[in-house]
Amino acid sequence: MTSRHFNNRVPRLQVITDQTVQTRHSHAALAEMAARGGADAVQFREKRPWTTRERIEVARACLDACTRHGTGHGALLLIDDFADVALAVGAGALHLGRNDLDVATARRIVGPDVVIGGTANSYEEATRVWATDIDYIGVGPIYGTQSKANPAPDMGLDTLARICADSPVPVVAIGSITAERIAEVIAAGAYGVAVLSAVVSADDPVEATRRCREALDAAVAARGARA
Repeated sequence: MTSRHFNNRVPRLQVITDQTVQTRHSHAALAEMAARGGADAVQFREKRPWTTRERIEVARACLDACTRHGTGHGALLLIDDFADVALAVGAGALHLGRNDLDVATARRIVGPDVVIGGTANSYEEATRVWATDIDYIGVGPIYGTQSKANPAPDMGLDTLARICADSPVPVVAIGSITAERIAEVIAAGAYGVAVLSAVVSADDPVEATRRCREALDAAVAARGARA
């Protein structure tokens, strides 16, 4: 399974920043720790009613952290919801929810080289999302979530596996993903995972990211060996 935009890289391990389930660390500090721990991408997600300028300022700080502290060429900065913020800071990726800008308009704003992900909370929604010009689908919540006020129902591994089997684009699983759960999520067919509480609420977010990285790499290798 490959991205439709072959010059892009869809990140397997995304760490989502947050300042509501925890208040010890800023978005930029979390971005730095996730990048140091081996995350492929850091998703800057802020649902509070910030101004556009506030979002851009913090996103730039996150981008700097991703660039300076990631391995290789650094971690990819992924902006949640806001195509204008992604364009303003030169982020490499954008994630759109069901109530966000449509994918076609977002693509015109950010251009062809930016990775764009879409959200699906059911099989039926996934079929609609993968028909658009996206690079991957964020699917969940697999095990539920504590980071949203009105979350979608738990999806579970059976629905995840069905989506993964039929999707023409990579599937990134989300929703109370922990290092211990990564193996079964990847075994169900997911390309990668997006992690929030397991990292940002950990005593040591760098080490928590490393554990997720190790679990993901091992799960991908095990699935490849079985193929």
